[in-house]
Amino acid sequence: MDKYVCPCGYEYDPEVGDPDNGIEPGTAFEDLPEDWVCPICGLGKDAFEIA
Repeated sequence: MDKYVCPCGYEYDPEVGDPDNGIEPGTAFEDLPEDWVCPICGLGKDAFEIA
């Protein structure tokens, strides 16, 4: 699975997920809820690019 990076530098790794915000490890970026935002800066999924 691809990793995605936010302009602030946060990298979403599907193998790790975002457990602090309820996203289980193994969750693909495409499967994140539409209202999920970067845990560092708060930007939405549309701001992320493939790493």
